[in-house]
Amino acid sequence: MEKFIELITQMNSFDLIQVIFWGLAGAISFYFSIGNARVWTSISIGFFLIFLSQAYGINPWGHYQKLTAFHYIVGTVAIMMITHGFLEYYVFCRTFEISGNKLVVYMSTLGILAASAGFLIINPTPSPNTIRNIRMVENAIWVFLCVMNMELVRKIYLAIKGSDISKGFIAFGLVFLLIFLWRGSELYLQVFQWDRDWQDILTLMTDEVSDIDQYMGRVEFSREVRRYAGLLSGVSVGATFSYIYRLLK
Repeated sequence: MEKFIELITQMNSFDLIQVIFWGLAGAISFYFSIGNARVWTSISIGFFLIFLSQAYGINPWGHYQKLTAFHYIVGTVAIMMITHGFLEYYVFCRTFEISGNKLVVYMSTLGILAASAGFLIINPTPSPNTIRNIRMVENAIWVFLCVMNMELVRKIYLAIKGSDISKGFIAFGLVFLLIFLWRGSELYLQVFQWDRDWQDILTLMTDEVSDIDQYMGRVEFSREVRRYAGLLSGVSVGATFSYIYRLLK
């Protein structure tokens, strides 16, 4: 408990607010998946997993490198679940057919996460550089699949245009745009090695001279985009699921 309180006090207040909003969004999305049709299950679980991936920031055991790596893997699984869910929904709009049931989705997700945890357990402890690479891969997958999901949302909206629920998919389009900005700005910083944590590692482990001082304007801009887009994406997800839930009741 003392370790948890220490981590909370050390966190940037803005980052803490972001995690809280994603926690709220995750809770709403998970509750939504329980109370609605099977076609929403993968989408809702995926958004819930985003919160779990973000929770490493307030995790009292976050200094364990394998656990940190696992959080990033959870984030990758999250966007894969979300994309699979929107693909299912688009097929449903065209064929009115959906396969499987909720239990299969829940158990499959747990199986993937358990296999990922097992992979980390049987392998050596990842170095800070390896963890950074895992995070970078996660962000890259998020950026590309967010673009794909925006296109899927557009197609779903056109397929159900005129119905009340179609407005909810406009909101999902905004959600993915915000997530794209959030993850994309972080990926941009990582590609040019301008992410703050990596700067310390770079200084300690190599003699490479960073060029971050020459581009502080765009670095600070990207950091602000990451902060605000991350916060607003959590708020928008919670609001979107709340809105759709009221429409489907």
